[in-house]
Amino acid sequence: MDTAHIRNFCIIAHIDHGKSTLADRLLHLTGTVPDRDTTEQILDSMDLEREKGVTIKASAVRMSYTAADGQQYEMNLIDTPGHVDFGYEVSRALAACEGAVLVVDATQGIEAQTLANLYLALGAGLEVLPVINKIDLPSADPVGVAQEIANLLGGDAQAVLPISAKEGTGVPALLERIVEHIPPPKGDSSAPARALIFDSHYDPYKGVIAYVRVVSGQIRMGARFKLMATGVQGEPLEIGVFTPGMTPTGELSAGEVGYVATGLKTVQQCRVGDTLTLAANPAPEPLPGYQKAKPMVFAGLYPVDGEDYANLKEALDKLQLNDASLTFEPETSQALNFGFRCGFLGLFHMDIVQERLEREYDLDILATAPSVEYEVLLTSGETRLIDSPADLPDESVIEAVREPWMRIQIFTPETYYGTIMELVTRRRGAFVEQEYPAPGRVLLTYDIPLAELIVDFYDQLKSRTRGYASLDYQFHSYRQEDLIKLQILINEEPVDALAMIVHRAEAYAKGQALVSKLKELIPSQQFTIPIQAAGGGRIISRANVRALKKDVLAKCYGGDISRKKKLLEKQKRGKRRMKMVGAVEIPQEAFMAVLRLGDD
Repeated sequence: MDTAHIRNFCIIAHIDHGKSTLADRLLHLTGTVPDRDTTEQILDSMDLEREKGVTIKASAVRMSYTAADGQQYEMNLIDTPGHVDFGYEVSRALAACEGAVLVVDATQGIEAQTLANLYLALGAGLEVLPVINKIDLPSADPVGVAQEIANLLGGDAQAVLPISAKEGTGVPALLERIVEHIPPPKGDSSAPARALIFDSHYDPYKGVIAYVRVVSGQIRMGARFKLMATGVQGEPLEIGVFTPGMTPTGELSAGEVGYVATGLKTVQQCRVGDTLTLAANPAPEPLPGYQKAKPMVFAGLYPVDGEDYANLKEALDKLQLNDASLTFEPETSQALNFGFRCGFLGLFHMDIVQERLEREYDLDILATAPSVEYEVLLTSGETRLIDSPADLPDESVIEAVREPWMRIQIFTPETYYGTIMELVTRRRGAFVEQEYPAPGRVLLTYDIPLAELIVDFYDQLKSRTRGYASLDYQFHSYRQEDLIKLQILINEEPVDALAMIVHRAEAYAKGQALVSKLKELIPSQQFTIPIQAAGGGRIISRANVRALKKDVLAKCYGGDISRKKKLLEKQKRGKRRMKMVGAVEIPQEAFMAVLRLGDD
């Protein structure tokens, strides 16, 4: 089709503002999906996506639309992931479009992620069409929200389109606006082929399926392709478009969105953001913006039953086929035996992987407390990256420890300013700036250590603001801090899975809190169990789990005191011997105690 009649756009919104519902409505109105085949969240294929109400995996669909002027248009909707952990994937999806529909909930107004995605879209040079969704709800305030959007974007509040994606109200008018306002793609079909890979998934029969937007040139069957970042070459097994199922077409031209079945065996070879070109006539340079996905949060995953180790490895291998950002390597723990050290994009990504392992592969797994990656500068001048507290070298050989800091944005009603300030200050956060994008609402920007953010910061923020505040974050920099390893010794043996890296000023309080919690959770044995917290080269807290005591004097019905003393001394010797050889069984709840240290 002539590029003048192609429109490539995406829908951006905060979580649960109706992005997937609007996508469904567009598919029905354009006849792409018949009403009899309807399901909620058509583009969200995973059960987890439907349950959590958030798009986890990006997708694309081609729609054919006849406008009011009688002209037929090809519309390519690229659905973006809906969570801040997948920010890079969102940026690549935006780079594949010329326009974005900004959806704002009429009952909730602008949220932090609305602003973050809007700034991404504007930074990518997209034409933004703002719409107000859920106008059918009794608590909707379309006039007030339209004014908020107008204040933010400039222009007239009357120009913001009110719609109800659920009822279909105003959606036909939105299709007309997409045709009128979103520019057609630019690109020369005769130039060397360049296609942006904005997502991929693994198919057991066709290998890795690359979702592509062709920027210039043409991709045809029979012509070998080359991936510019990895250097991998191959011949396409199938080329086609999403309608929304995969429909072979044999070729894709400049401006079009579709897929290339590469036949590759792993998604690591076909990365999001890479440029696909032809091996015979390669493009002189790749498309800008590519970067390798970098895990930010690390945790150990261990099978509850040691016999499931091989099954866990197989499950992680299969998950990695569809998720190139998931990394893992074997790890051994004294307390938990054999498992894997896994890297995730964020806490939500970790939660999704854990749930998929348990549901899809029927595994019982134990996850250790999440940690982040530290830069450790040694006295020898070497710099090491440490993602497990147990790997932190001895303090005597450390010159400096740097930890990752995040730039966070909290969008909240003004009334919660004080309680948010207190929460961030307690988590070692630093104030950066504040803005007032709408009356009565404030956008607070802070820098905060990632280690303080990943545990329960979001839960605390929601409870302190009654659910009104919303949060967005991105990596900012590594900063040098006075950090030490807090070790927990149980029965005088260090437990690596309970080790933490904490700020020196907080070591005593955290050590004492963790020791107190462990004292409640670890069951009594036949001998006394000492629980100690060590940090900075000394013991900073201790508690004892008292021994179960057998009444050895019960059989003494008479006799002098020396006989009783003899029996008690024998019992004491037995307990000492038992303490040397006895193993302390640590319950699973003890490993989760680290997560609940925050704000009890």
